[in-house]
Amino acid sequence: MNNRGAHTIAEILSQPTVWADTLDAALRDGLPALRALWQARAPDQVIFTGCGSTHYLAMTGAALFQALVGAPAVARPASELALLPDLAFVPNADTLLVAVSRSGTTSETVEAVRVFRERVGGRVVTVTCDSASTLAQQADVSLAADTAQEQSVAQTRSFSSMAVLCQALAAELSGRADPALLGRLPGILQGLIDAYHATARALGEDASLERFYFLGSGWLFGIASEAMLKMKEMSLSYSEAFHVLEFRHGPMSMVNDQTLVVGLLSDGARRQETAVLRDMHGHGARILALVEDDPDGALAGWAEAVVRLQSGLPEWARAILYLPVLQLLAYYRAMARGQNPDRPAKLEAVVSLGGRLL
Repeated sequence: MNNRGAHTIAEILSQPTVWADTLDAALRDGLPALRALWQARAPDQVIFTGCGSTHYLAMTGAALFQALVGAPAVARPASELALLPDLAFVPNADTLLVAVSRSGTTSETVEAVRVFRERVGGRVVTVTCDSASTLAQQADVSLAADTAQEQSVAQTRSFSSMAVLCQALAAELSGRADPALLGRLPGILQGLIDAYHATARALGEDASLERFYFLGSGWLFGIASEAMLKMKEMSLSYSEAFHVLEFRHGPMSMVNDQTLVVGLLSDGARRQETAVLRDMHGHGARILALVEDDPDGALAGWAEAVVRLQSGLPEWARAILYLPVLQLLAYYRAMARGQNPDRPAKLEAVVSLGGRLL
């Protein structure tokens, strides 16, 4: 156990380099093929799917896609596509499936693609970290982040690199593709890690905190959900994710002075989201806010910590920047509690259920 957590921390800190590699590969290979597929026939709707972390990534991907491209897009767990297809697929609709899987071999996702092909006969785009995997080889177009593969069970750089690919996918098909724009992400992330690593460590090692709530709206809800899952997986801590304003409708009853409420603040709803965080502070919670900037000082004096992205990027292009500091928070919480974040309890890197689900 002397080296516990060594893989996880190395993978978290390697993300700037891995993102740069991922973007280079996408620009060279995947995005031109994706553009050709879309230009050949734009679908009526797009379904994003995945399991666990990649289901949360599907939520973010679908929200980004619909906002940027303007085409209807939804996220569904892969198990529901496989087991409840009548609830997932619209009859006679030309549907494009975007299947997200770190390994490209996850049982439910492989089965979801099989059912989709049989039921709908539509085209499939995969986002994965293994370009040689089953899903990647069966796709019409595959976007792969091969250098993001991990030795740890819990996803960190794999999730974020696939998120970068989903951002690039939406940008490409909306006409917003700008290599220089997304190419700034690795450098900005390195600056955030340098600036806020100590903040994440201090909060993660604080034994007085017992409950963690991660709040996000729109495409940031999927990122908040992934941050919640990292806290649960790595540290076995009580953590939940909610849409920001929904937190007032019941969950806030759990807030006390041993609670950290983490708010991922958007541009469009920042005023209302900030009001929720301030209310929770008034109920005794400690507050960690992540925001592009706080020019009016609305968070000053009561938020315990504020992570200012100060990226200068459009909101859609900076979505994934909210996550890495929260991965560090979960890592240090796990280490302080004597857990091994490299090998979370009862989990395996690839979920294989053996044979078909149906």
